[in-house]
Amino acid sequence: MRKLFIAAFMFVSIFGTKVMADIKMGIILGFTGPIESLTPAMAASAELAFKEASDSGSLLGGKKIEVMRADSTCVDSAAATAAAEGLISGGVAAIMGADCSGVTGAIATNVAVPNGVVMISPSATSPGLTTLDDKGYFFRTAPSDARGGQILADITKDRKVKSVAITYTNNDYGKGLADVYKAAVEAHGIKVTTVTAHEDGKADYSSEVATLASAGGDAVAVIGYLDQGGKGIIQASLDSGAFDKFVLSDGMIGQSLVDAFGKDLSKSFGSMPGSTGKGAGVFAEVAKAGGIDSSGPYTAESYDAAALIVLAMQAGNSADRASIAKNVMDVANAPGKKIYPGELKKGLDLLAKGKKINYEGATGVTFTDVGEAEGSFLEQEIKGGKFKTKKQR
Repeated sequence: MRKLFIAAFMFVSIFGTKVMADIKMGIILGFTGPIESLTPAMAASAELAFKEASDSGSLLGGKKIEVMRADSTCVDSAAATAAAEGLISGGVAAIMGADCSGVTGAIATNVAVPNGVVMISPSATSPGLTTLDDKGYFFRTAPSDARGGQILADITKDRKVKSVAITYTNNDYGKGLADVYKAAVEAHGIKVTTVTAHEDGKADYSSEVATLASAGGDAVAVIGYLDQGGKGIIQASLDSGAFDKFVLSDGMIGQSLVDAFGKDLSKSFGSMPGSTGKGAGVFAEVAKAGGIDSSGPYTAESYDAAALIVLAMQAGNSADRASIAKNVMDVANAPGKKIYPGELKKGLDLLAKGKKINYEGATGVTFTDVGEAEGSFLEQEIKGGKFKTKKQR
């Protein structure tokens, strides 16, 4: 039964012409669950980087990559752990993922770190992961909510919101970001009328919205998931007329939300990790050529996570798991030749010659001493039926 369970969450795609590829790589994301509308583009972006390296002919003397997908579900730690165990037993050299903070921490603690397998998450943002006892095997290309909450509070202040009710999805991500956001908006002199948790998976959120409405506020900050409870909070708020302005966390940014509510979100705003720098523009073109919409959250971070894995392999001249872990920081940070999306062959060739590289990537990658992105953020608003970037923060 356990084997059948694991198999149900796994898919395999092979790059190159060989029946069996030389190096196996894992991708674990929530292909089902509360952010399932976001993960296809995230996975495709990571696979784009793996394919680019595989097709270059320069990776470890011309080796190819086989990608194994697994479903984190985003919210079910037991299922995510089982799926990750399937990847490990399948012989992956490293894992791009996971996505949501709770399952990411569970996989890292129970599976990846004990087995000495590098994980690079593109989207797990909980501040609690900063102090994870990862033995040097966990990294993330997404910045921590310790900064993300401050940025969202800054935007709230700049948008002239004087009072705000806060609701958060009841997990590590939601609670951690809500705590940071509350403290930051209060420091700006904004009144927080209430802070309440909501559970995902409910059919109706009218009682939660009634609690928020009774406390009042110019807006409600929805710290949650766009395909789950967060969407339900917005629906119930609009149906009841309780709120028409929503402050949206990164987990709420996605086209499916605008498709669902249209002009009713015209007063709303939010933020997500991202950059408007050189790398972002280059990635947009690379992704477009690959048939990928790069506008959604964490697509750029996913490409960068996969790119760092292959570059770390090349830096150590080995697909050995410990060698990858040892070299991630070296290729991520200065000194060295800057490498952007679409330039993985260039980076691989330089590393093969013993040269140093500084992978800038799509998001201007710079890691702190614990292996997480310093990062920048994009202020988001809804214009013309889509989320649009107002400016970088």
